[in-house]
Order: sequence, then C-alpha cells, then structure tokens
Amino acid sequence: MEAMSPLERILRGIALTLVVIFFMFPIVWILLMSFQTNETILRIPPSVVFTPTLDNYAALITGKLQTAAGTLDIAFMRNLGNSVFLSVVSVAVALLLGVPAAYAFARHKFRGSEDIAFTLLSFRFAPPLLVLLPLTQYFQWLGLSNTYFGLIWVYQLICLPLILWIVRGYFEDISADVEYAYRIAGHSWFATFRKIALPLAGPGIAAAGLLAFIFAWNNFVFALVLASADKQPVTVGALAFVTASGIQYGQIAAAIVLSITPTLALALYAQRYLVEGLSLGAVKG
Repeated sequence: MEAMSPLERILRGIALTLVVIFFMFPIVWILLMSFQTNETILRIPPSVVFTPTLDNYAALITGKLQTAAGTLDIAFMRNLGNSVFLSVVSVAVALLLGVPAAYAFARHKFRGSEDIAFTLLSFRFAPPLLVLLPLTQYFQWLGLSNTYFGLIWVYQLICLPLILWIVRGYFEDISADVEYAYRIAGHSWFATFRKIALPLAGPGIAAAGLLAFIFAWNNFVFALVLASADKQPVTVGALAFVTASGIQYGQIAAAIVLSITPTLALALYAQRYLVEGLSLGAVKG
C-alpha cells in the first residue's frame, strides 16, 4: 500500500471533517436547543451564546408543561417507558421466532421456501398505510386495539422480516461442514443449532437485533392509530408539544435528546458486535 503524501493527508482530513460536521451539526443543534427557551430559539439571527436552562427537561420529567395558555399535563416519561417496553419485547419475540426460522431457511431447502421467505420480506417492503385499515378492523374485532399485546404483535411486521433475512445470510455464510461433523458425533439438530450455529452467528444476530430495535423504536404510524395516549410510544407522545398556544420547540428538542439516548447507548454498548456482525461474510475465499 502506497503512503499518502502530506497534501493527500490534509485533503483527506478536511474531507472527513466536513462529513463529520455535516452529520453531527443537526444533533449538536438539537442538543443546544434543549437548553434554551422558546424565545431564545426563535430569535433572529440565531446564536450559540445563551443562558442555558433545565426547564425543558424538568417539564418532561415532572409532566407539567408551562405554556401561554396555562399548565398542561404531559405523559412523556410514560411514553418513553412504553417505547422501551414495546421495542424490547417486540425484538425479543422476533428473535425467538426469527432466528430458528432463519436457520431453517438457510440449512433446509424445501419446496416453496424461497417464496415463503420473500413473502415475509414483502411485509417489510409494504408501506404501513397499506395494511393499516385492515389491521384496525381486525384488531377491533379481536379486541386487541389499545393493548400492549396488539402493538407487540403488529411490531412483528417491522422486526420479524428484518431479523429473518439478515440472520439467514449469516447462517448461510457459516460452513455447514462444522455442523455436519457435530451431527456425525451423535448430536441432535437442536443441539447443533444451539451449540454450534448460534455461537458462530452470535455477532450477526446481535447486529440484526439492534437494527430491529431501532426500527421498532422509530415506529410512528401503527402506534398512532392502534393505541391510545397511555400506551403510545415516545414518537407519538411528542405530538403533545404542539399546543394551541404554539409549538414548544425547547421541549421537543429535550424530548428528542431523551428519546435517542437509549438507542445511542445501546448502539455504543453493542458497537463491537455490530461491526463484527455487519462485516461477517464480507470477505469470501
């Protein structure tokens, strides 16, 4: 590999700096907005010099939103808890169902297997509005409207196809000879799956689970229509900051900071598994 000249290093450093600024600027600006009042945010021209305040975070934590029209009760922390519960349980159910199914599709070719797998993947392609009306009618008929069970069920449309197809690719990248050798030693297929396939595909499963968690966390439409305020996640609960007296930009910014913190912390914690999982099978031969 040829060494770069000083000019190439400088140009590369400038290019990387510009890319980082481009992607990080919205996040930094939102963070700064979360410590400002509405008056400070809306002043022209905007400035990064201001007197910080924690009133926005205090309003979210206490559930008391001060507006020009008076004090409003908000349930942001409950919405945040709903997001954690719905996302964690939905991903856990999707992993429990999707990982064995992915292994079956990767190792056992049967008639119609590709058609079934593609049909499951098509659920991920379909826009939510396409299935929203029939889902609403079915949920009302089954009594699942405004229930955690119903939301977790419909979240499988988001998580299950994603996990199934991603993990299937990881299982296919693992040499089947290792599993055959373990089976010849007298072990069952379940023992082979549990002790050989799962550990080898562990980083890929972790990466798929993390991506599914992010997609479930960001869901908006299903929870907006199929749940009431006490069971809605934080993505829908943020609508409470659009009030009759105006848009509470400071509280919205603070809500964004709090809502991205769990996914950011999870991504940082699982960064090693994510990088290893996404690169699994990238180099063949």
